[in-house]
Amino acid sequence: MSYVTPSKTNFTVGLQYRGTLEVLLFSAPITASCCVFLLVNGTMLHILRSKAVFRETACYVLLYNLLFADTIQMVLSQLLYILSACRIRLTYPVCGFVVMLANLTTGISPLTLVVMSLERYVAVCYPLRHASIVTIRKTALAIIIVWAVSSLNVFIRLILLLNFPFEDLESLQMKDFCSNTPLLLGPMSDHYDKAYTWVLFVSAGVAVTCSYIGVMIAARSASTDKVSARKVRNTLLLHLIQLALSLSSTIYDPLVAEISKVLDRVTVLRIWSILYVFMILFPRCLSPLIYGIRDQMIRGILMYHLCCQVKLPNSIKLLKY
Repeated sequence: MSYVTPSKTNFTVGLQYRGTLEVLLFSAPITASCCVFLLVNGTMLHILRSKAVFRETACYVLLYNLLFADTIQMVLSQLLYILSACRIRLTYPVCGFVVMLANLTTGISPLTLVVMSLERYVAVCYPLRHASIVTIRKTALAIIIVWAVSSLNVFIRLILLLNFPFEDLESLQMKDFCSNTPLLLGPMSDHYDKAYTWVLFVSAGVAVTCSYIGVMIAARSASTDKVSARKVRNTLLLHLIQLALSLSSTIYDPLVAEISKVLDRVTVLRIWSILYVFMILFPRCLSPLIYGIRDQMIRGILMYHLCCQVKLPNSIKLLKY
């Protein structure tokens, strides 16, 4: 007994009608772009761990955690994309392991954005107490809690999967692409997935929005640094955009399944690749673009590493630390 619908099975069969040249034309640019962003992410992760000024600052520690989760998520998403493009179907246990690891890192991003928003709120609204409230020890504790909450979600998903009668399946070989949707083997798993997703992103959205409003109110105070408040406000606004884009990735599989019901198979596969870029890959690439370009401390060192270690004037001082 399987809850995979015929429309999803037809979507998989559609791969037989797409030529190798077309697969390469779609997959090669996407994979190349992903490798570029993975290089940027890897460089930023190296920078954030190699300099004491970043290791001892709470906001950069949180940024490292966000980048780390996004990088793992990007690698897993690209792996699943390549397997699908190459028409390789996995078994349920193997696919389950990859998808559960992806679910773990997917929950890290919105939760980390919440902690980063609260940290920025404290920096503007309580500048004199910021150093005592936001310490490295408390930041590490917050990161542990973030990973614990996301791990609990994966644990509950595993329990729901174990309750499914796998012996009723004809084979452990999947009839569909490896993704989160085929692993919703029952109504309980489907209901839990939807409930968790909406609770997570609504809660995160409310937290970031409240931080944004708090910063706007504080910015009107005469004692507040107007320039700093404006920068923090813009950062929180970008956090809201990141949350919205992360939420869009959760509707990727259901959207593709619905499109496959009304369009021909080859067209669906083309749309599938386009949606993957904008709903899965692009949201994971925002962090290095936002922080690597906007942050003056990171920008100089990042360009130094990406430009074959040619020293730029703004990066010379930071390279000494």
